[in-house]
Amino acid sequence: MRKNYKLEELHIDSMYLEHVQSYKYLGSTVNSNNSIEEEIQYGITLGNKAYYANYFFFKNRLVSKKSKLKLYCRIIRPVATYTCEVWVLKETIKNKLKVFERKVLRKNFCPTKERDGTWRIKTNDELDELIRHKNIINHTKAQRLSWFGHLHQMPEERMVKKVCKWKPMLTC
Repeated sequence: MRKNYKLEELHIDSMYLEHVQSYKYLGSTVNSNNSIEEEIQYGITLGNKAYYANYFFFKNRLVSKKSKLKLYCRIIRPVATYTCEVWVLKETIKNKLKVFERKVLRKNFCPTKERDGTWRIKTNDELDELIRHKNIINHTKAQRLSWFGHLHQMPEERMVKKVCKWKPMLTC
């Protein structure tokens, strides 16, 4: 259970900093309850906007399935997962991201015609095989590992490295 702290006004030199519930910084939403769900939902919304901005290419029969898959992997997914290096992936968040990805893939690569002439929607496993098991969750994990490697190679005097190595002192 978290304690509710009374927020005091913050003055630095002659400047007054206002208390807000949330704000955007370098594309990330920072909020007072330290939750990233709002940011992830915003990323999914941006991913949908990117998909519909390129809708003509996805629905064009002259564009190959391979090209459509590349378009998804190189444009839509990076837009939806911007700043994913700092996300903590809970099961609910993973499910939201998987639903987004499957929705986009199903719109482009479904339905499938069976040998008997009937049509059916591709299963989740078939969609996973289509993207060669490089789904949005694995992409996010790979981005986090890439960031960790980048951070590990930084010089010690960089502020980002200092912040990551910082350990809070206990106060009573």
